[in-house]
Amino acid sequence: MIDYSFSYGDLEYFLLILIRVSAFVYVAPFFSIKGIPRLMKVGFSVLLSMMLYDVVPRESIVYSDVLGYAFLVAKEVFAGVTLGFSAQICILICTFSGHIVDMMTGLSMVSIMDPSSNQQVTITGALYQQVMMVILVITGMYRFLIRAIADSFIVIPVNGTVINSGKLLTVITEFLRDYVIIGFRITLPVFIIMFTMNIVLGVLAKVSPQLNMFAVGIQIKILVGLSIMFLTCGMLGSAADFIFSTMKTLMQEFAYGLQP
Repeated sequence: MIDYSFSYGDLEYFLLILIRVSAFVYVAPFFSIKGIPRLMKVGFSVLLSMMLYDVVPRESIVYSDVLGYAFLVAKEVFAGVTLGFSAQICILICTFSGHIVDMMTGLSMVSIMDPSSNQQVTITGALYQQVMMVILVITGMYRFLIRAIADSFIVIPVNGTVINSGKLLTVITEFLRDYVIIGFRITLPVFIIMFTMNIVLGVLAKVSPQLNMFAVGIQIKILVGLSIMFLTCGMLGSAADFIFSTMKTLMQEFAYGLQP
């Protein structure tokens, strides 16, 4: 016979699961897009938490008063935000690459509003980020994010979050190195050609000082930069694979950094 009883302790346990899932959805890429209504985010978090309630390993919850339970809530919020942030900073590599491209092509002075974050970003940075979001949906990478938050309850049980500051600091330091390397690898074709063009324009400015190389160079750099971006747009798929692979590794390392 199926037992449909739901005690007060079960409610407390369910709320802790809901808090971690909600914190992850609020920060993780694709799920945290500002264009998605908040009611849909809340409904998705509740639905996912209900599905996880009966399958996650059940751990005992021990606390003495309201402050004790508030401390448990804070740990679950930290776990969810940390896992979501580890995925979000990988997507920000595209924004970093776009800043480099705009700086080399002379478009860095132009900024637009990014609908996914409601922040001012450069044109190429917003373009790369939106393309990466489309690839994330097409490749089904969002399913990995859902599976990651579900598996986090196995690696980090409810009321089992431990902040290993030394390990987390090591992971962040290593990622910042990869952050710069991956960003420059994405923009390497544009960077090399623009750097070469700046050298050529500098030589021409010395050879023919009567020519206004500043006015001519801006137009040439924009045209050449856009042409190179168009010719190399097929490389974004390989860059997305590299970014998603880094995202998986980083989320795993962050989860182990919170493991008791």
